[in-house]
Amino acid sequence: MILDQLRNNAVAIISLVVALSGLGYNTWRNESTEANKNVRDAGLYMMQEITRLQEVVFYARYDNEDERGDIKTGWVHVLAIKDISYAMPAPVQKSAVNLSQVWSEHSHGLNAEHADSYQAVDESIEAIKVQIVNSIKELR
Repeated sequence: MILDQLRNNAVAIISLVVALSGLGYNTWRNESTEANKNVRDAGLYMMQEITRLQEVVFYARYDNEDERGDIKTGWVHVLAIKDISYAMPAPVQKSAVNLSQVWSEHSHGLNAEHADSYQAVDESIEAIKVQIVNSIKELR
């Protein structure tokens, strides 16, 4: 009896299985695509903020009199980078937290007399850039 029902409705059952499989795959693919898009968008936004931060660093280092080298403006960019990093994979988040810590410790010593502070900030910026690029490259 049940075997007869399965034979009589085999096409419908197979169609239902194919439809559900297709729907499941499509949903998974859309989720993956959206997650990848979010990482790409966050990464690009972070790179823009990093560029703005580097501008502050360069002015603070090489032209102390220029207001574009204001450390408080740098904090705005550092905090934006840290906040948006939560949309990125863990290595980028760690690098953003590290950048925030390095900025906190070394930002006041960015002038020409404190090369070690400049180097620490610059290395931290370069590290997060590498992590962002690697995260974007790893997307599928």
